[in-house]
Amino acid sequence: MASYRTEVWSDWCPGCGDFGILAAMQKAFAELNLDPAQTVVVSGIGCSSKTPHFINVNGVHTIHGRGIAFATGIKLANPQLKVIVNGGDGDLLGIGVAHFVALGRRNLDVTVLIHNNKVYGLTKGQASPTLRRGEKVKSLPVPNLQDAVNPIALAIASGYTFVARAYSLWVDHLKEILKAAINHKGSAVIDVLQPCVTYNDIYTAEFYKDRLYKLEDDPSWDPIVRDPSEDEEKKAAAIKKAEEWGTRIPVGVFYVNPLKDTYEERLAQRNPSYSIDNPPALQPISREDGSPIVGPDEFRKIFKRFIVNVKKL
Repeated sequence: MASYRTEVWSDWCPGCGDFGILAAMQKAFAELNLDPAQTVVVSGIGCSSKTPHFINVNGVHTIHGRGIAFATGIKLANPQLKVIVNGGDGDLLGIGVAHFVALGRRNLDVTVLIHNNKVYGLTKGQASPTLRRGEKVKSLPVPNLQDAVNPIALAIASGYTFVARAYSLWVDHLKEILKAAINHKGSAVIDVLQPCVTYNDIYTAEFYKDRLYKLEDDPSWDPIVRDPSEDEEKKAAAIKKAEEWGTRIPVGVFYVNPLKDTYEERLAQRNPSYSIDNPPALQPISREDGSPIVGPDEFRKIFKRFIVNVKKL
């Protein structure tokens, strides 16, 4: 596990739920024996998005709400990489929600971790998209006016094929879910509930303590689609379970469909020049003498094939 730690100092608040998520990631990476050179952690902007600095694998700290967009480009350039996105509920479900939905539609083989503390913690605790209407955390002058996004229901409706919820202080439980998500072939998302000890005085560790329960403790719960005919039924059951929020709050795996093809597989079928075994990022771009394989003259010939002539009216 030590090999996945960096020496970068963390400025997260003492007691922040991000520490539990970071520990779960480092443990999961170690147990999966992920090659740091073949693993990429991508983030947007926010407290959670500092995560790439603290894990000793390839990391990309991008702009607000664009972590998934960058991850999409990385994965398509080299599908052999393990790509994991970290972002807050504000980052991924506010400004970045279009990219969040698009990833599910594509079923690109990328794992997303939502650090869900229901506030914008980096900018003083404003209401995030997952804070419920009528709730007033300590930094709000009046109760929240907007309804909340349900990340589980949104992910299932968008097309994600692995959908789960975890709790940041249950590190080993989160670690096991994360390992399953990384090993899953397709778009995976884990909604990680976490206390923001500085700005959220509603969803505290004390709040979650007596409410959370594990789905796997119910022997009748089976989230896995084993035949296409089961898909709609499994989705409906998962969304109904995702709406449970009160004296009991479920965590665990809500929905898994391993039968659906990925976007990179579809792309390879559509475009013969795109190969998962020999992806664009691994193809040479220059000859031994340093000259480009596709020079200006060759590029003009290739580009000319795609020009559409338009008659002047």
